[in-house]
Amino acid sequence: MYMHLMYMQIMHMHVSWCQLAWRRGRAAPVDARIWDDVVALHGRVEHELGRALQRRHGIGLSEYRALCRLEAADGGELRVRELAGLIGLNQSSVSRLAARLEADGLTRRDLCPKDRRGVYSVITGAGRARRAEAEPTYRAALERALAGAAADPRTGPLAAALLAADPAR
Repeated sequence: MYMHLMYMQIMHMHVSWCQLAWRRGRAAPVDARIWDDVVALHGRVEHELGRALQRRHGIGLSEYRALCRLEAADGGELRVRELAGLIGLNQSSVSRLAARLEADGLTRRDLCPKDRRGVYSVITGAGRARRAEAEPTYRAALERALAGAAADPRTGPLAAALLAADPAR
């Protein structure tokens, strides 16, 4: 789990860095080749994770991340707007994602008691079970993707650093 959290922090820094550079109207002081390698590693890992989750559990990577965030939230519920920020998607995309999860019985929709316009996504028992079933697949796919990337000259140093940072190793 530590490796997953570290990976997610790196990807969050990527988004924050890009947003900051865009707002300032200039490139941030990072060697573009190194950043390209980070993006290449990210794409490779995301592809492997998404493919493994879809094939074994019938859910995509965004659905899995949403279920993880919902399960960890107080009461197993989050406003759709909050969920969007936590999984790095815009609110429109998360609204569609929440509708898919709801149609599959993995979440249910609830209205905010204080603001009837606010919509919560609430994880169901089936959603908790699907997330738990998918977790070993996610972990194995993450390990496999990072190990494969470690053997690639372009992404090797970054992947090796992530693997070495895992206290479970």
